[in-house]
Amino acid sequence: MKRRNFIKTSSILTAGGLLMSPASSFGLSGRSDKKRIALVGTGSRGITMWGKSLMDEYSDRIEFVGLCDSNPGRLSFALEYMGIACPVFTDFTEMMVKTKPELVIVTTVDATHDEFIVKGMEMGADVITEKPMTTDEAKCQRILDAERRTGKKLQVTFNYRYGTLFTRIKEILAEERIGRITSVDFHWYLNTYHGADYFRRWHSLRNKSGTLLLHKASHHFDLLNWWIDSDPVEVHAYGKLEHYGKNNAFRGAKCRSCPHTSSCKFFWDITKDDFYMKLYAANEMHDGYIRDNCVWREEIDIFDKMAVQVKYANDVQVSYSLTTYSPYEGLTIAFNGMKGRLDSWQDLPWREQDKVNQAERHTKEMDQNAKEDETAYDEIVVSDNFGESRMIKVPMLRGGHGGGDNRLKDAIFRGEPVSDPYHHSAGSRDGAMANLLGIAARKSIDEGRPVKIEELTDLKPDAKRGIVHLLTKKNN
Repeated sequence: MKRRNFIKTSSILTAGGLLMSPASSFGLSGRSDKKRIALVGTGSRGITMWGKSLMDEYSDRIEFVGLCDSNPGRLSFALEYMGIACPVFTDFTEMMVKTKPELVIVTTVDATHDEFIVKGMEMGADVITEKPMTTDEAKCQRILDAERRTGKKLQVTFNYRYGTLFTRIKEILAEERIGRITSVDFHWYLNTYHGADYFRRWHSLRNKSGTLLLHKASHHFDLLNWWIDSDPVEVHAYGKLEHYGKNNAFRGAKCRSCPHTSSCKFFWDITKDDFYMKLYAANEMHDGYIRDNCVWREEIDIFDKMAVQVKYANDVQVSYSLTTYSPYEGLTIAFNGMKGRLDSWQDLPWREQDKVNQAERHTKEMDQNAKEDETAYDEIVVSDNFGESRMIKVPMLRGGHGGGDNRLKDAIFRGEPVSDPYHHSAGSRDGAMANLLGIAARKSIDEGRPVKIEELTDLKPDAKRGIVHLLTKKNN
């Protein structure tokens, strides 16, 4: 499925009529003028996917009227890198008052998302936020209350929903090929390049990221909620910091000046990356943020292995795990149903077609300009009880989170009102439920007990999330 045709490919008449694309809710469809956009948070994700990429591909639909960041050096680099000439601000309220954006994009440190989401909506803008929506239950409730009070719209950028493989899995489940889902096994492996990188950055501090159960796993929890089409009700989890942080005999201030570079397998030479040197290293004097921090810092207080058991409102049971120091990066997932089973995977190195350069894998995944390789494919195996197993091949695109980044942006900034029976667009409730699953898992680990989702906010889990069923079933 090519990215421009992705939404239309999923356009099927449904029992509830047409569901509108995210673009319509943000007022982009049918406009002759450009949408006024402000970006808060000019780190790498902000100025690439939500900065330069938007200018390269959607400058006929949008204009940046302001950039905001606590670091003035990064702001200056952002203007140059994005190729724009809008005002810059270190104070968010000042930016909102002076530029009056219609849409605010939030790509700051996770723990501050709520501040800018709420203030942005209160000052008259719709908001797009990077995942996770926020990092604790009080902030989550604050966001929900603000959206209800202001009437503004919030979209959470769960780009994995838009990926070709994950959408195909959703289609097969919606067609009930394996019958009613009863349980799911989902395991995600971060390698010693990408996984380790979280422990160099601010993500390694729970007061900034909420732990990887929020920053990383919210991606996966949203996929589970979306695939299962129900809400989690109870979570029991285990987790530990046993590899990174204080679990090493030596450590340094940062990789550039570390005396242990010859003996540390996790040494990373930031000086070989011109983009990171200009964005981060050149601007350390403004806020002290070190991009090539030591993965063995004693201040690290997040988990590096996590195992989560989840019970859903529709009685589906899930076993999930996240490992951050695997020799390879990939995933395995299996859905057990009343009539059969669905299995899928990505990047298992003992399979010839899945072999990838582990050091370069994440860089390629984040590439916004990746092209689909028509000779490569992901695989799904559907097995019938008392029957045969059938292989389904899905065209592979590794860049931009399996093609999800570009399809998400197309839906927001280029899309027209179309049918979307699989509800790819994620709003505040979707963001909250992925958040709450991660928050409950963290609380379960900290307190040594199962945690109910209803304990956390005023949201009540639904057994059925309201996704419209297909009137027709597609052949594979």
